[in-house]
Parts: sequence; structure tokens; C-alpha cells
Amino acid sequence: MSLATPSSIASLSVASAPEETAFKIFRAALATQLPVALWRLPHTSEVQVVVAAQVTHAVPPLEGPKQGFAFCPFQASEAAPGTFLPADLYYSGKAGASLELGERELPARFWANLQETAPKRPPELPWPTHPAGPVKAIARDAFEQTVAHAVKAMQAGCLEKVVLSRTKTLPLFEGFGLLKAFTQLTQLYPTAYVSLVAIPGLGTWLGASPELLVQIDRHKVFRTVALAGTQPVTDGLTPADAIWRQKEIEEQALVQRYIVSCFRHLRLREYVEMGPRTVMAGNLLHLKTDFSAAMDEVGFPKLGTQMLELLHPTSAVGGMPKADALKMIHQLELHDRRYYSGFLGPVQLGQETNLFVNLRCVELGQDTVTAYAGAGMTADSVPAKEWQETELKMQTVLRLFQASQS
Repeated sequence: MSLATPSSIASLSVASAPEETAFKIFRAALATQLPVALWRLPHTSEVQVVVAAQVTHAVPPLEGPKQGFAFCPFQASEAAPGTFLPADLYYSGKAGASLELGERELPARFWANLQETAPKRPPELPWPTHPAGPVKAIARDAFEQTVAHAVKAMQAGCLEKVVLSRTKTLPLFEGFGLLKAFTQLTQLYPTAYVSLVAIPGLGTWLGASPELLVQIDRHKVFRTVALAGTQPVTDGLTPADAIWRQKEIEEQALVQRYIVSCFRHLRLREYVEMGPRTVMAGNLLHLKTDFSAAMDEVGFPKLGTQMLELLHPTSAVGGMPKADALKMIHQLELHDRRYYSGFLGPVQLGQETNLFVNLRCVELGQDTVTAYAGAGMTADSVPAKEWQETELKMQTVLRLFQASQS
């Protein structure tokens, strides 16, 4: 990528703090109806942004050289295709950083919008929405019936685990602001991957994901995690105090074993496994196991790309065995997941790739917000408890929208 040189960029950098620079770029992209992604990585403060002249529908190899932002669905469809935003403009959010330009030129009207001063702007620019509108709402009795059906199938030995999801749609309250909500999520969840993606024709998604799918750092170390099992954080309870039921322990072990099976499929034996341990993610506790491998040392220079193909969709969002679980999801779920439980994140930006599972997320409509959440079912699942688990997960982001219920 090359450093940008237009005079507008120099004035932008001088006049703005890094976060406000990222927000100005995001607003200019919205005003110009360009695909844009804004994010903040876990345990960091920098808000990064990518703008694309146009999207492609194939994610390039994760090890480079193409740079950009991946935004892919649970399962690709005409309504939710796999999407990649080439980094035609990238801003790292670091103090003193310059804007970096990619292969395609952004239109002149984008730069004109970027130069506009704040008083000339409307209070909130319109964001892109999915042309089909919000997905179908799922009532509690309908969800619990599907859980009961799945539990019966697992008790009969048809499969070990299936993850069933549901939705909840609320009206947006007057005065809602996208960037304000993004900022609130970064403050509430410093250990989460917080993202805001707006793509014309596909929609706008906001989320705070706890689950890393694939990371390749600047030293070419591959990382992924097994994250499953859920319980609420209660007053005075620390991760060290958590007590897990057999159901959650087995659920997490299934995800852990699936990752190991992917390594075995590739005939990779030299990897590091640490866990499981209890971690806090917002208002919830989960069991987590970390996996890593030095790609050059183990002789797998394309390990990230190979593991992504095997992992997605993970057993944490699909189930086990994978094919049987996906078939049951297709039969039982009453809505299209679209980009919920897909994956998203930067590819080869800042010499790193960081892809996360799209969990704890909402989809923005013109005047609605739709939350998505799922729960892992095993033969021991109780439908009412699984409903409650999805309610807890939805609150991670929906807490920002509670005024919309008044």
C-alpha cells in the first residue's frame, strides 16, 4: 500500500485525534455509499478503518499479500454472500499514522465528504440495510420446540451437539447514533473484538465478539481458540470461582476436540494447547482453550488459510458431527442467520490477520435493530434454560438499545 498524499488528508491528520479521524473516514464512506469497516482489536485502544471502492466475493489467502477486511456469513447464500473489502483506504488509528491507499482510487466525492466540517453534516447519516428487511422474529415457544426436537434427536444418538439460534427485533429509539454505540461497546468490553461494518446492499452490523477464529501475527504464529460453555456473571463471582456443569464441560470439550481433529487432518502434530480455563466476556463466563503453532517452524506456511477452511463454521456455532448438525440447523431454524456466526476481521493489515466469529452482534435496519444469539444443545439440554442463555448473550449488545422498548 502507498501513503496517501491529497492535501485533504494532511489537514485531516492535523485537525483530528486518531479516533475522530477514523470516525470521519467512516462518515465519509457512509455519505458516499462505499463499503466500510471500523473495528478495535481486543486489549487495544486504536480504532481502525478500511474503505473499499468495491467489494469482491472471495477472501484471499490469509498470509498475504492482499490486504483488506473479510466479512463472511454462516453459510454463503444469495442474500448473504462471502464478502471481502480490499483496503483501498486503510487507517491504523495509531498516533501520527498516515492514511494508506490501495490499488483502486476512491471517488472524488469521498474525498469531498472527508473535507467537510462537522457543522455541515446531518446529525446521523443513513446506513445501508438489507434489501429484504429484518429477518423473521422467533417466539419463545417456537424456539423451545425446536430445542426439544434437537434434544430428542441427540438422545436417540443422531448427533452429539447442535447450536440453534434465534432473533429478537426492537424498534430503534429516536436519536440513536451508530458511532456512539460503537464507542460504548469499546468502553464496555475492552477484551472483545468490537466492529461496525456497513456494506451497501448487504446491511450494517455492530458487535462485540469474544471468539477468535484465526490469527496470524507478524511473527507468523497461528492462533485459534475453543470457546464454549456459558454462565452469567454474578455479584462477587470471579472466573476462578466458577463451577461448571457437566453439560458445559462436555460442550467445550467437543469444540476443543474438533480443533484437534483439524490439526490431525492436516497432519500437524507440533502445536501448543493451553486450557481449558474460565474467562469473562462482558456479562458472561465461558470455558476457553488456546491453540498456537509457529507456521514456519512446523512447515505450514499457509496454516491460517488451511485451518479457516476446516474450522468455519466451527462446532461452537454449528455442532458435531458437522454435516449432521448443519443439516439439522437448516431443517429447524426458522430464520436466515445471514452474517451472524460467520466471521469478520482484518486480513494482512499491520502485518497481521485477525478473524473473529461474528457473535454478540446486531443487524441495523432502517428503524429496527435485530439481535442474534445461539446456544449449544446436547442430550442434557433443557429448552427453558437454552432460551435464557440466548437472552443473556443478546444483552451484550442489546443493552445499548433498551431505550427503544420504552
